[in-house]
Amino acid sequence: MGLWIINGWPGTGEKEERLHLLVEEGRIAELASGSSEALDLANHEVIDAAGKLLSAGFIDMHVHLREPGFEHKETIATGTRSAARGGFTTVACMPNTRPVADSPEVIESILRKAEEEGSVRVLPYASITKNELGRELTDFPALKKAGAVAFTDDGVGVQNAKMMKDAMAQAKELDMLVVAHCEEDSLLEGAAVTEGNFARKHGLKGIPNESEAIPISRDILLAESTGAKYHVCHVSTEQSVRVIRDAKKAGIRVTAEVCPHHLLLSDEDIPGLDANWKMNPPLRTPRDVQAVIEGLEDGTIDILVTDHAPHSAEEKAKGMQLAPFGIVGLETAFPLLYTHFVETGRWTLPFLLERMTSKPADVFGLSYGRLEVGAPADLTLVDLETERAVETEQFASKSGNTPFGGWKLKGWPTLTVANGRIVWQEQK
Repeated sequence: MGLWIINGWPGTGEKEERLHLLVEEGRIAELASGSSEALDLANHEVIDAAGKLLSAGFIDMHVHLREPGFEHKETIATGTRSAARGGFTTVACMPNTRPVADSPEVIESILRKAEEEGSVRVLPYASITKNELGRELTDFPALKKAGAVAFTDDGVGVQNAKMMKDAMAQAKELDMLVVAHCEEDSLLEGAAVTEGNFARKHGLKGIPNESEAIPISRDILLAESTGAKYHVCHVSTEQSVRVIRDAKKAGIRVTAEVCPHHLLLSDEDIPGLDANWKMNPPLRTPRDVQAVIEGLEDGTIDILVTDHAPHSAEEKAKGMQLAPFGIVGLETAFPLLYTHFVETGRWTLPFLLERMTSKPADVFGLSYGRLEVGAPADLTLVDLETERAVETEQFASKSGNTPFGGWKLKGWPTLTVANGRIVWQEQK
């Protein structure tokens, strides 16, 4: 028995247009438009979308599922449930776990756990260096064979230029991406927020913009030299946007991502020393916010990610200086962006959807992210009309560390189908 989702809105054209989709054996078997009365619905499960947005499942290429090693923050089971609730059907998990995902055994164990307990597809990253210490490269061919989607030392920057150049040369041979968390450590010691008004007001050491832009500039030159495909994590500064834009104009193989919080918040929005407003990269200045928005709009920045980074309430209670960096984001990403950019008329809905579906698939060479016959049946239904507040106590994630609690938003997912299987459905 297959599954028909009928009377969805494809997100383009008139709101009265209807899309009907048949799921069989984990794939999209048929797409139809017009009236659903002409469809043969017998012997199939039927879900009436009633005009809700019917989209390809969202793809998030930057999440922290915390397992193995930090299960008090999140697990593969809870993190993927959180993803499903947010409309995501594919997530790529970062390797800064304990043990670090620097061996085929750890990659294989993550994939096995995701198969057994996960709600959505999990693509594990492997680290660039052993234990993410920046001293010795991992075994790239073995990690690719084990199922790694790309290589990154996310959470720390690779400080040694030769190490990064060698990593790019190996990745180029394997046709894999090098994905970089860009920080110049010598500029960071003891800093918790960006250089700006908030840091000055509270007597905190600030993280300068150049701490991000300097390693991006270095890596772009190395990518040019090696011919590697290079992807920049969570871009947050005006200078970073500028050097990436220039590199693209020069034909260098660089792509980049940005998070909702860096598009919506600046350091001047931080209400006090609440560590739920502490993330890395930090919230930057209003000028930086405008630069990254414009960078996404002109194609300098390619995709949207969440950098979903759960921490326990006890950890975040340590305050702005001592608490760990990071906020959760899987369950609020689409509503935040839809409400503040599409509803306001700045973006079209297709612009937003592309950067959460087909463009991430294109950047990472994935077969997901499109509503096409024969494609994997990864689908999301979204209610674009109902407005409700962000309720952190209702999150599927183990953690609720977000600055967006209480925000009233539209664009809430109501149904998520991953690989043809309903993995989350709103309970009426």
